Amino acid sequence: MQPAGPTLKKIFGEALRREGQDAPLLAWPLACGSRTAERTSAVSFADGVLTVSVPDETWRRQLLNFSPQYLTALNQLSPEPVKKIEFVTAR
Repeated sequence: MQPAGPTLKKIFGEALRREGQDAPLLAWPLACGSRTAERTSAVSFADGVLTVSVPDETWRRQLLNFSPQYLTALNQLSPEPVKKIEFVTAR
C-alpha cells in the first residue's frame, strides 16, 4: 500500500492548474499547514507576489523566517510561479 500524501498533492495540483491566476491563493493553506492557515489568509496574488494577511506583527516576523519553505511548497503546487510572499498585518 502506498502513502496517500503524494497522491493527494498530485490531485490537488491538477485541480489548481485549472484555476490559473487564483492557484496560489488556493494553495496557501496546503503550503503553510492547517495551524497557520487557521490564523492567516491569502488575500491577493499579482506579479508573482502572494499577499498573506496575518493577525499581528509577531506573526508577520515569524512567518518571514518560513518564507523559503512556503515558496518551495507553493511552487510545487501552483502552476503560477510565486516569487515572493508579502505578509501584512490584518486591520
